[in-house]
Amino acid sequence: MLRWAITFLIIALIAAALGFGGLAGTAAWIARVLFVVFLVLFVIGLVLGRRSPEV
Repeated sequence: MLRWAITFLIIALIAAALGFGGLAGTAAWIARVLFVVFLVLFVIGLVLGRRSPEV
């Protein structure tokens, strides 16, 4: 998920450098959404992964 966010960020930067404002904005928005989803899943994984074994 993080790899996809970075990929869309790079696409946004290249599109912005070439003057494609609409495409750059869309790619940056997708990158931001994917990064937030990654962070949420990462935190959930940390919380659920640190459970002590039940005896």
